[in-house]
Amino acid sequence: MAEEVILLDTWVSPFGMRARIALAEKGIKHEHREEDLGNKSDLLLKMNPIHKTIPVLIHNGKPVCESNNIVQYLDEVWPDKSPLLPSDPYLRGQARFWADFVDRKVFDAGRKVWATKGEEQKSLMEEFIGHLKTLEAELDGKLYFGGEKMGYVDVTMVPIYSWFHAYEVSGNFSFESHCPKLVAWAERCMQHDSVSKALPSPEKVYQYVLQLRKRLGIE
Repeated sequence: MAEEVILLDTWVSPFGMRARIALAEKGIKHEHREEDLGNKSDLLLKMNPIHKTIPVLIHNGKPVCESNNIVQYLDEVWPDKSPLLPSDPYLRGQARFWADFVDRKVFDAGRKVWATKGEEQKSLMEEFIGHLKTLEAELDGKLYFGGEKMGYVDVTMVPIYSWFHAYEVSGNFSFESHCPKLVAWAERCMQHDSVSKALPSPEKVYQYVLQLRKRLGIE
């Protein structure tokens, strides 16, 4: 019986990018359906009635919601295809810890950087860079957070690289000067087709963020 896999997603979402990267890394054939978040489809509302958000993975008619949950699900259902989580329980727990750090600290702080201006933004930017430096230290000379191969934390974090340009322009700072090892890691990840094809162009993301800032009255 053929597997039916559908991904409900939108191009600019870092969370959707995680699912796209994981699907590509594992070579899982699937149908991608782009969602208009201003006019959500009936299928999205049916498959994720609680949060009504993307991404949603639909596997043989059954929905799996939330990006990290989707990546873990894919790793469990297709364990022999490019495993993303370590087999060792302790290392698996560590990977989940850092993925949670990315969600709770990095993404949250990054959103505040582009959504503010002036002194408030400057303070938030320092907090954001601090979180990135903490994450950069976790690389500790490794090629990837997963070691020699791209793994779960890499898939969780690398989508934000497509937003780096928007953060830099909005906050008037340089990632390269503050976190050079993290930038080198991101560029290394971009050498994977699974990543380069999943991430939109930084300029396109910046134009999207610029429109959001104008809508919020920041620009």
